[in-house]
Amino acid sequence: MLYEMRVYRTVPGRLPALLKRFENTTLKLWDKHGIKQAGFWTTLIGESNQELTYLLQWESLADRERKWNGFMSDQAWITARAESEKDGPILANATNQILLPTAFSAVK
Repeated sequence: MLYEMRVYRTVPGRLPALLKRFENTTLKLWDKHGIKQAGFWTTLIGESNQELTYLLQWESLADRERKWNGFMSDQAWITARAESEKDGPILANATNQILLPTAFSAVK
């Protein structure tokens, strides 16, 4: 099992729009494409309180490539993303890492 950690830093004041997009649109599309989330967090204490961090769970890199590419090219996602950004961009930047659990990890 692989995990992908994604950190989205929003444009100041746009975190609520990002959270709304995930809750109302993105998660439903992920279900459609078989994408499994392992958790979501906002930053309480840290460098910026305008961040959303989340983990995705993948069977393999090939599984990730197939499902993520399907989601990103889904016209429903393209339309919803554009609609959610009609008042301006939401993300200032985004980072991601693919994580492999260690032999002693509680998460496998």
